Amino acid sequence: MKRNDSGSLLFDDVPVFTPNLSPREMFEQGCFGGTYWRPIHSRVLGMKLADQHLEFEELFHGIDEDLLAGTEFNREVNRYRAKSGTTLELWESKGWIHALDPYGWVQWYCRFFSGRRCEDDQRQVKRWCNFAGPKGRFRRQLISRIIQNDTTFNDESVSPVIRQGLHQWGYVLTESDFEKDCLERWSRFHQNE
Repeated sequence: MKRNDSGSLLFDDVPVFTPNLSPREMFEQGCFGGTYWRPIHSRVLGMKLADQHLEFEELFHGIDEDLLAGTEFNREVNRYRAKSGTTLELWESKGWIHALDPYGWVQWYCRFFSGRRCEDDQRQVKRWCNFAGPKGRFRRQLISRIIQNDTTFNDESVSPVIRQGLHQWGYVLTESDFEKDCLERWSRFHQNE
């Protein structure tokens, strides 16, 4: 997989989609309390699903099963030791789950990363951009809180829940992304003077 100078992944066919964590990195570092691939009852498909992560055996080879398909949420396995996100049931009720990927965004991302392209790509990329992209609300919230606390981009005491949420969307704030955003804010501020 190609990356740019700041570490973002590059997908030639979708240049606006620039997560900087691969699915493997997300799960190795810890996300979803280790329960993302747990057995579920998919309301979208009307059936029980289990062992869906085995599709990505090559991608996840060597990762402890407790980081992938645990049955009990464990905040301690999360990268930022924080719980972030809501339930699959809520996502289903909001219509955010597509039948192609009944586990949700990360299942879509694993398949996209592995080369699949599908009818849901545009929607999923837009969701990522709105959440974690350069103008994404949670990336911008994290940067605002860092600025308010007058600290550094990597001060993990600032907003661990937001950091965990971003991590679960394949993104960790980098110094270059932080500085670029701060410079854009500064420029806009001075243009309005």
